[in-house]
Amino acid sequence: MMNPDLSGARWRKSTLSADGPSCVEMAFVGDDVAVRDTKDRDGGTLLFRREKWTAFVGGIKNGRFDALT
Repeated sequence: MMNPDLSGARWRKSTLSADGPSCVEMAFVGDDVAVRDTKDRDGGTLLFRREKWTAFVGGIKNGRFDALT
């Protein structure tokens, strides 16, 4: 999906982010996941295949990226 229609996307962000300045929000769009910066919503959107996004989130939950901090 090169230019997905995001007009009906239901954007959401983690409830853990509260009103912090460093947040991203995501939306499911067909078989993809769209991700954008909460502070700069018109600054561009990244698009990932849903299975890649699921693997990424699973890696976060399993501590796979802890060494990167």
